[in-house]
Amino acid sequence: MQESLFNTVCFIWLLTAVGASVAMFRVTAPFGRHTTEKWGPTINNKLGWFIMELPSIAIMTWFLLTGNDTMPSFVWVLFGLWILHYFNRTVIYPMRIKPTPKRMPVVIVGSAIFFNLVNAGLNGYYLAEIATAEQYSQSWLISWNFIFGLVLFIAGMYINIRSDNMLIHLRKPGETGYKIPKGFLFDYVSSPNLFGEIIQWTGFALMAWNLPAFTFMFWTMANLVPRAKNHHDWYRKHFTDYPKNRKVIFPFVF
Repeated sequence: MQESLFNTVCFIWLLTAVGASVAMFRVTAPFGRHTTEKWGPTINNKLGWFIMELPSIAIMTWFLLTGNDTMPSFVWVLFGLWILHYFNRTVIYPMRIKPTPKRMPVVIVGSAIFFNLVNAGLNGYYLAEIATAEQYSQSWLISWNFIFGLVLFIAGMYINIRSDNMLIHLRKPGETGYKIPKGFLFDYVSSPNLFGEIIQWTGFALMAWNLPAFTFMFWTMANLVPRAKNHHDWYRKHFTDYPKNRKVIFPFVF
């Protein structure tokens, strides 16, 4: 694929993110606490997480192993960080979440599969087929954008995993229902786990410094900001004592 055509596809994907974000502010995605049977057939939530995240790790692993002979030597760093994140989301996270009678609509799984196919496809193709040795050279490893981006990626991943861990252990054994999460960044925002993902992929975009990585950062915000707003509104609706000064996803801002 010519790079000009590839860039056009990326810009179309960015415009799609704008439309998807507008739709998500109007329609609440039906999974987790927002689960409803009105969206058709459902599957086990653990299985749903595994199936919908699997394409991302599979595609990037395939590109890493089958890239052409001119693939930059240091580009494996970006592949490695991507695969590390999605190994957690595909394998570890589904095993850690507690069994629940709430199931995941097949339509949500299908939409996530489509997103991961396009997103991982664009990023993997660029790194394996378009990226140059000059772009990802040894000097890139000591550039400001790589160092700052790596710090953000690690910080975001830490925030995401720690917040998920707090949510997973929010209920004591035998307890049911929902509680107000407290402590760590939950004192400032309703969805620090989603905030962590935004930081993480902003860091990845800085490190990679290419168009498809930017589209992923944009898609992450387009997807997670309305989702966090839905969570925030749900908490305020179901808990009269929900902290009034707690923001949606960005501390002290929104």
